[in-house]
Amino acid sequence: MPSTADSDFQRQLNGMLYSLMSWQQLADFWEKINHGDGWYLYAVGEALPQSSSGAAQVGNFIKEIDALLHRDHHESYCGIVYADDLERPSFVKIYDPNHLGSSCGSSGATPLPGWVMSLTPPTELKPKWALPANRKRWWQTLFGTTKNPS
Repeated sequence: MPSTADSDFQRQLNGMLYSLMSWQQLADFWEKINHGDGWYLYAVGEALPQSSSGAAQVGNFIKEIDALLHRDHHESYCGIVYADDLERPSFVKIYDPNHLGSSCGSSGATPLPGWVMSLTPPTELKPKWALPANRKRWWQTLFGTTKNPS
């Protein structure tokens, strides 16, 4: 039987989320995230975080993921970041621009996001693909030599 945290995380992952469609909307959204709220930062396919990240790590993650999205998502719009609440978020899922598939799930299977920011401890998500080496290096560099952002 799953724990409450498991149920909450899965409910949030699969629940109603709102897309940040424009790059300006994304920039405004990042400013609404309280870095000190106790965010769990999770790269899908990497080890689960053992604890929430500190404010400095959250701020650095936002800066670096924003740069990655702008660099790798070659569109005039964002559309690959989703949140449960655009004013006071507690759950954010970010799709990897290099592994989008069909994020709307029209192919019958909704792809997993590349990264999740959650105030609820995450449960392991097992992608059906191997995490690219460049993404592993990016994540591990972002959080030092360990795989866990703790």
